[in-house]
Amino acid sequence: MESGYVTTPFGRRPMSLGMLANQQLAETIEPGMKRGKWKLFRAICEARPALGVTDRALTVLDALLTFYPDDEISEEKGLIVFPSNAQLSLRARGMTPATLRRHLAVLVEAGLILRKDSPNGKRYARRDREGAVGEAFGFSVAPLLARAVEIETLAAQAIADRELTRVTRERLTVCRRDISKLIAAALDEAVPGDWERISMMFRALVLRIPRVASAEELAPLLDEMELLREEVVNLLERHIKVKKVDANESQTERHKQNSNPNSTSELEPSFETKQGAKAAVDKDPDAGPREERRLKQAVKSAGMNPEISRAADPAAGHRLKSFPLGLVLQACPQILDYGPGGTIGNWRDLMSAAVIVRSMLGVSPSAYEEACAGMGPENAATVIACILERGGHINSPGGYLRDLTRRTERGEFAIGPMLMALVRANGGVRRDAG
Repeated sequence: MESGYVTTPFGRRPMSLGMLANQQLAETIEPGMKRGKWKLFRAICEARPALGVTDRALTVLDALLTFYPDDEISEEKGLIVFPSNAQLSLRARGMTPATLRRHLAVLVEAGLILRKDSPNGKRYARRDREGAVGEAFGFSVAPLLARAVEIETLAAQAIADRELTRVTRERLTVCRRDISKLIAAALDEAVPGDWERISMMFRALVLRIPRVASAEELAPLLDEMELLREEVVNLLERHIKVKKVDANESQTERHKQNSNPNSTSELEPSFETKQGAKAAVDKDPDAGPREERRLKQAVKSAGMNPEISRAADPAAGHRLKSFPLGLVLQACPQILDYGPGGTIGNWRDLMSAAVIVRSMLGVSPSAYEEACAGMGPENAATVIACILERGGHINSPGGYLRDLTRRTERGEFAIGPMLMALVRANGGVRRDAG
């Protein structure tokens, strides 16, 4: 530093211990220390929050450095700049004198510059006969040189923190996107799971993400978000494995059925029309009328039109017709628990309940879609209700549904006997549909 004594501010400005400490620090410049002023200024800008200065104060520092005569700050070139307020205001983008004084005080308080006031408070320099500056009064940039290493370290830390924050926020954004799309896929595919709870947890986490935050604040949120994503992925992977098992079981079951075409179904014999049924009717001429009378009785007990559906007649063709909804619900009362509000009042409610039950039973969407195409949506929902009713007797609901769909296409399956068997099994007990 150019003077080895303490300087006090001119006029009413008070002296403080902080100013004294900054002056003492400025005297600790190592011999031969040099720094490029603009490189050092950029480091100050990076470390601005740690240094406790405002962006407007940095505008004033930028203007002050333009008055330094060299690109490198060093003791050999002098450390005092002495512009007038008018000149400094012009280079500080036209800042008013009052604002200029306020931000100069901020720079002094932050320990980035020192005041070296003349006896009358003016800023000027005394020169010798050769024109060299002998003594100058104004602002000393000695603290910048004395704190250069500290400033550069703070700047490097600020850059590293900013990069870490950027990477953390990017990971949080990707994780947030992953969870959102995975939940949407799970809902679209009707994957079993408590997706309402998971969605609520996800929304709560999203609401906790601040608009401006450090890496330390974002890190716990990222950890929670990644744990939630892992839970969602695990649920979906388990569902995929179940689907693969169902597909394998379906292939095995199909192979067994093809190798033994005379084998019976997993349900009781009266659940479907089998080969040889026609021969039985031929042997007993009254068998057909008896079955027809039982079906009429069941339809009457459901409070519906006693007209018999042609679905009970294998000769009616491959296309199945729906039975009365009341009869379906009498045969399959368990499906009521899955209707809207625990009731089923129409076919739309039954089909909605069937979608839920299909997912619960592990029947793949493709198997159910094939059933809807082959049997019709109402009949596919009816078959799902029947499978639910006798779920304990069916090892692979998905494979069984595919088999019934293929039999329907060949004209070998009718829903009537299936419903009648369940009506008899339930003893005619009926629950309200809605």
